[in-house]
Amino acid sequence: MEMKQVISTGVQDFEKLRMNHGFYVDKTDFIREWWQGTDDVTLINRPRRFGKTLNLSTLNCFFSNRYADRGDLFDDLRVWEDPAMREQQGQWPVIFLSFAGIKETSYVNTIIQMKKLLVKQFSEHPELYQTEQLDRNEQLALDQITEKMSDVDAAMSLNLLSTLLRKIWGKKVLIFLDEYDTPLQEAYVNGYWDELTAFIRTMFNNTFKTNPSLERGVMTGITRVSKESIFSDLNNLVVVTTTSEQYATAFGFTEQEVFTALERQGFTENDKQNVKSWYDGFTFGRVTDIYNPWSVTNFLNTGKFDTYWANTSENGLVGTLLRKSNPDIKRQFENLLTDTSHLKKWQECPK
Repeated sequence: MEMKQVISTGVQDFEKLRMNHGFYVDKTDFIREWWQGTDDVTLINRPRRFGKTLNLSTLNCFFSNRYADRGDLFDDLRVWEDPAMREQQGQWPVIFLSFAGIKETSYVNTIIQMKKLLVKQFSEHPELYQTEQLDRNEQLALDQITEKMSDVDAAMSLNLLSTLLRKIWGKKVLIFLDEYDTPLQEAYVNGYWDELTAFIRTMFNNTFKTNPSLERGVMTGITRVSKESIFSDLNNLVVVTTTSEQYATAFGFTEQEVFTALERQGFTENDKQNVKSWYDGFTFGRVTDIYNPWSVTNFLNTGKFDTYWANTSENGLVGTLLRKSNPDIKRQFENLLTDTSHLKKWQECPK
């Protein structure tokens, strides 16, 4: 029988998880699938707590030259079985950032936080400040990247960072952006949507479209923001939603992965069926029986059944939609609320 693994609930850093030998379901086929797909920019939408941040952290650890010679992180994982993929490990300059912490109630404060985040991105590449490869204009542009920079410079900053990294390393960059939609949700709820979407549209165009130093990019988020709002200029964007066939098993646990984890941790056949009753219920693409990782991981850690996923998000966006949307949207929400087809399954779940 396999040894039990340490359950590290909520850890979203791949390196930390692997170094501490924590519980991990091997999702590294996602790395190979994405790389071999050759799409320029990929936007992946999934619900909360479905492993989006961990998967992007995994991409970062695999491709970033800051992790050169760290193939040990991928020993015994599926991606490491492919010799062609091994050659890519640690070979690329990578920009990895997250908008998850930008949750402000005003446009002014959102831009302040955005600029702080962008400045931090530059500071995470000390080679920029140690090289003599930059010409005078590039050095002047770099000097402008402060928390007091203009909105124009902020919107252009990731393009600039890509250009400088490409010059230093001699390779185009990979850009991984997690939770791109968090500040946009706050903007919609708090009434500064038009201002922020204008800024984000310019930033994304500079970063993902008119950026000759970009090799490829991935964005993740919870909601699908309309193409007309911020993606109107990105005709190189591939959108992967919960109905798409791509990456259907890369986010969330399959039933076999859940049952294997339960066996490893010493749970019984009866536990498997109870876990299925509580946490099975998602379909991505044509793949059914996808389990929420947050709920399963918490159960593995505590051995107790609970609605772990229920309180992991706020409902401000739903409330705003109900207040501002047209009658048809409201009727759809009412139909969902009055649908009793889920009650039988819930009542049969073990308490």
